Amino acid sequence: MKTLLIGKLHNYMVQHHTDLLIALQEDHRLNHYLSTKIDSISGLIEELQRDNRPAYVIEALCLEELTRDLRPSRFSWMRELLEEEFPEDCQRLNRSGILTYELINLIGACEPIFEIFGFGEEHQDHRGLRAAITGLIAEYLENQQPEN
Repeated sequence: MKTLLIGKLHNYMVQHHTDLLIALQEDHRLNHYLSTKIDSISGLIEELQRDNRPAYVIEALCLEELTRDLRPSRFSWMRELLEEEFPEDCQRLNRSGILTYELINLIGACEPIFEIFGFGEEHQDHRGLRAAITGLIAEYLENQQPEN
């Protein structure tokens, strides 16, 4: 079960927290991070198994607990915002193979805005946050364009 959950957590991070995944890989801490997260829910796994819960229920409940502190994902939120508000730029960055790299840069550039507005499940739909981030992305992308 733990091996399966490590794989599911890793897949979740690939899709929603590529920035964290890359940072952990660069520091050679990914395996430790995944193991520590799984160890933190050992009691939950044992309890659910004692209660004879089906494997799919155990997986779902454990993954919910494992990702609780990872939601919402700034990386996914920024990617969706870029796709919605700047579709041509998003496609260009994706075609050139630097979309992930630029999203990570944008998250870093937007950190002060995230701190001012807060970023959590209750704030991710805040109009002011979205407007501020959209403006910063527009400025960032404009500065990335080669001068004619």
